[in-house]
Amino acid sequence: MDAAVAQPVDEALARAERRALRCLDELDPDQPRRKRGEIFARAILIVFEVYYSRSREIPFAQKRLFEERNWPETFKLSRERLTIYGRYLNALVPLLRERWPQNIPDDRGFWVEVEAAFLDFIHGRYEADLAFAFLRSTRRVVRQGEWAPVAYYAGRAADGPDYEIGHDVTRTFPVSRKVSAGAVANALKAPNFNAPFRDLDGDAQLLAERINGELERRGGVVDSPVAFEVINAGFFRNRGCYIAGRVWYRVPQNGAETMAGDATVAPGREGKREFLPIVIALLNEKDGIFADALITESDEIHRVFSSALANFHVTENAYHQLARFLHELMPKRPLGLHYSTIGFNHVGKVAVMKELVSEHNRNGELLDFAVGSRGTVAIGFSMPSSRYVMKVIRDTPAEGYKWDTFDGPEAILKKYGVVHDMDRAGSMLDNVIYSNARLERSWFTPELLQEFANAADGSVKILHRYVLFKHLIVQMKLVPLPVYLETASEAAGKRAIEELGICIQNNAAANIFNKDLDARNYGVSRIGKIYLFDYDAVEPLSGVKVRTNLGRFDGEEDIPDWYFETGTIFLPEEMLVGLRIDDPELRRYFREANAELMSTGYWEGMQRAHAKGLMPKVRSYLPDRKLRRPENPVS
Repeated sequence: MDAAVAQPVDEALARAERRALRCLDELDPDQPRRKRGEIFARAILIVFEVYYSRSREIPFAQKRLFEERNWPETFKLSRERLTIYGRYLNALVPLLRERWPQNIPDDRGFWVEVEAAFLDFIHGRYEADLAFAFLRSTRRVVRQGEWAPVAYYAGRAADGPDYEIGHDVTRTFPVSRKVSAGAVANALKAPNFNAPFRDLDGDAQLLAERINGELERRGGVVDSPVAFEVINAGFFRNRGCYIAGRVWYRVPQNGAETMAGDATVAPGREGKREFLPIVIALLNEKDGIFADALITESDEIHRVFSSALANFHVTENAYHQLARFLHELMPKRPLGLHYSTIGFNHVGKVAVMKELVSEHNRNGELLDFAVGSRGTVAIGFSMPSSRYVMKVIRDTPAEGYKWDTFDGPEAILKKYGVVHDMDRAGSMLDNVIYSNARLERSWFTPELLQEFANAADGSVKILHRYVLFKHLIVQMKLVPLPVYLETASEAAGKRAIEELGICIQNNAAANIFNKDLDARNYGVSRIGKIYLFDYDAVEPLSGVKVRTNLGRFDGEEDIPDWYFETGTIFLPEEMLVGLRIDDPELRRYFREANAELMSTGYWEGMQRAHAKGLMPKVRSYLPDRKLRRPENPVS
């Protein structure tokens, strides 16, 4: 196996620690304060550079594992990708605390010196914003417990490079009126595989026919020889690889025919230039790599690139261009979440905060209670037209809390963190979690500020100009399921019930059980997909005690045995009671569409699968997008 795959992260981490210690050994109490600030900044940068180098190796290692069909190592590498940032950070912080100058009373002022030197060191680098995020994370952990608000931006505005220069992440392939099989065959080679295709030409022909059929359905004509554009990289996740791109076209107006090459069209009749999004799903079986599916609808591509799934490993380092390209393919998802989709969560945090500021500046809307019922554990709030909703955990639960005990805000935040660090199986929202964040007080309604003061004084500090959040959770905004069902058509309501069942099944596949199966904890996205978004009641499915009252006689007065058991008891046949779906027709439809969810056999079967270390597959695209009917299951 390749050394980059086999090398444990601990070796690189140990090397970073040794280099940082050598740097810190240069400290002398007699040195000027500025000099000591530079030494600390350089030590932080050393650890960041080793972290960044290792994090950039992982996508290419993942590519090699895909080529070798080494699936166990694939999942291990994904886990490393999720934890690597925190591991390097947590290794660095003790070194800094041990050498921190004791004779400098102004701790905050010394951090200003460190930050200024660090910004000078990273000036002009492409990854300057990620490096700056690492510095701020370091500061937050070193000063843990202190209310030191962090500005979530990338440092001095002039320090960032021009990301548009010298970082083209796409390739174009010649086409003429239609997309040829030859152009598609070249696009399939974009990830630069070191493994054979099963039938490259046959796949290319099938894909070209599907693409041209979709262009014809839209009435589109390819009007440029460079209209077929593909990201020059592979998007790897679990057992699959994806290729993302688009085909530009025009829809002729008033019967005008737009020709490729040197033909002309009367002014004003050529039609608007649009693009067809293209995502090709690749799998690798024993007989080679093959194209499994083609997705050309933006909303369906959302499902593949959802931040509710594990992050992609992308063999391209220019993350700003990647995120922007994906945002153009899927404009309904906010830009900040596209960074998270490709694994740059900390850059995504900065982007999300910038979007929130931009939304407020553009609309002048105030932050107020989120749509839907008030949460008993979290206070949800948003701007009416924002794409995001924010949450703060209450100090103690509000009236209506369903459980006997409450372990405190930190325990709830830990659950949100667990969900953030896992493969969310396509049905749990990712969380952007900020520490010591600061927002303008003028953004908030008086009623919301009063709720903070009454219910979250341990997590929120209201000052004259600012509101300081010890912890702030940001999620993509959804329509709460009960609110959606109030106005949904019969067909849309039934589809939502089906999606709810899929959501619960996918959560079970990820070994997640939501013991509060209240429909208010689920929401509908802009593309009609349902996600679980409240995590205060989630726990491992493997620890749940699945029981039943079925088979007991009517009028039987003795108490069932399970009543005296401790822990979480779940009776599948009583799911509908917990879901609180008001419409009787939809309740009946849930029973029809999701009958297996209401049986003990389903849940016990899932528990047995997890006990064996198995995880049921979660497909992120619809079966009718597959190029062929499968003859044999994927091995």
